[in-house]
Amino acid sequence: MTTRSKLWLTSFTLYAVFFCWYTDFRAPLTEQEIDEFVAVRLADGADPAQIARAEDLFRGDTGRQFLMFNAIDYNEAPDDVEGAESGSSAEELMALYMQYMLPAMLARGSHPVIMGDTFSGAMDLVGIDGAEEWDSGAVLRYRSRRTLMDIIGNPEFRSDWHFKHAALTKTIAFPIETQLYLVDLRWILGLLMLAVTALLDAFVFSKKSA
Repeated sequence: MTTRSKLWLTSFTLYAVFFCWYTDFRAPLTEQEIDEFVAVRLADGADPAQIARAEDLFRGDTGRQFLMFNAIDYNEAPDDVEGAESGSSAEELMALYMQYMLPAMLARGSHPVIMGDTFSGAMDLVGIDGAEEWDSGAVLRYRSRRTLMDIIGNPEFRSDWHFKHAALTKTIAFPIETQLYLVDLRWILGLLMLAVTALLDAFVFSKKSA
């Protein structure tokens, strides 16, 4: 095999590894998996309304990636929380929650897409009272609904969930399954690796041929 062929093969292999890690090829969640998840959460004493929302999300699983939109309003004077230092701010409590959440997401091909602070109140509001003001917003990409189940089914997640609730005055989080998603890393990385490999081919091997 020539050095030039090795270049393209290495680039293709690296991309294939990334693609397989970033994409969930498993079948949609089964009824048995969902029933087991619900039973465990109920046994742990989780909020039945919260469990019902998660169950509804999982029952319609398609196996595809999805985005979770989050609107966040921080509690300006949160109560003391077990496991956190007395007088911790909302941001510090949220950081404790993310100590598990962020590594768990990244390990499963999931990650934040957009995060930022607001600079104005709601620009359009219909049929919702009390939702005029928010502190920040975020969009999170999940590899699949099974990935989300893996994350929130972990006992470590359940032990840290109270940090998030203590940090917030209000929040809204809702999922969408993408129809148009121009910042999918599979496209971006694929095009980037193709461009870099082609440039190396052109500048290194074409010059040698000349």
